[in-house]
Amino acid sequence: MKNYSAPQDLLVNKIILVTGAANGIGKAVAKSYAQHGATVILVDKDEKGLEQTFDAIQENKGPEPILAPMDFLKSGPPQFGELADSIAKEFDHLDGITHCAAWLGTLTPLQLFNDEVWSKVLMVNLQAPYWLTRACFDLLTKAKNASVLFTTSDVGREPRAYWGAYSVAAAGLENLAATWSDELEDQKNFRINTLDPGPVQTKLRANAYPGDDPDKLPKPESVTPIYLYLMGIDSKNIQGQKLTVND
Repeated sequence: MKNYSAPQDLLVNKIILVTGAANGIGKAVAKSYAQHGATVILVDKDEKGLEQTFDAIQENKGPEPILAPMDFLKSGPPQFGELADSIAKEFDHLDGITHCAAWLGTLTPLQLFNDEVWSKVLMVNLQAPYWLTRACFDLLTKAKNASVLFTTSDVGREPRAYWGAYSVAAAGLENLAATWSDELEDQKNFRINTLDPGPVQTKLRANAYPGDDPDKLPKPESVTPIYLYLMGIDSKNIQGQKLTVND
């Protein structure tokens, strides 16, 4: 999948929501989706970054994206419901969601973890993706081939010391996706998977590993082929999988 070569028209007429679209993997994925024909709904709290993603898509002559600034720390079911309602007014369905928004918090022993930081990390990395997907559920079921993809991390699958709330949230996301996928077993037009993109040159990675040389890490654009594959028709039979960029 990492060497997948997507047809230029892979996502033509598709409506796809991408969180964390202001920078890093989310930005690269949103641009790639648009380059392959999708109308992308860009979600992030960084409005300036969203505008830069918007401009980059326009410069590449992709379909005009939709800006949807949203701070997950200040949002709950009502706000996600309003976003879903606004999508429904513009379109009659939603072909996919790619969750890339994430916040590291701190690398701290559990017994010393700050309670407020703990709650914020769980909100951004677990609670908000659940609420957003649930709010858009009816729109997704109306698509011919809907795909929901949660970007996760190796520490959600193999916990390590000091990763605290981020690791717990990632593990919760894995189980959330697996549970939902099992519930959708008989629904052939809707699939949910998780993806660990591995080490990538992002702000989160820099915060987690400040000693790393970023120039030695793959750029976000390097992982977009697998995102394209998992959002397009060629992966229609992949359901409930814990995937990595090397699969």
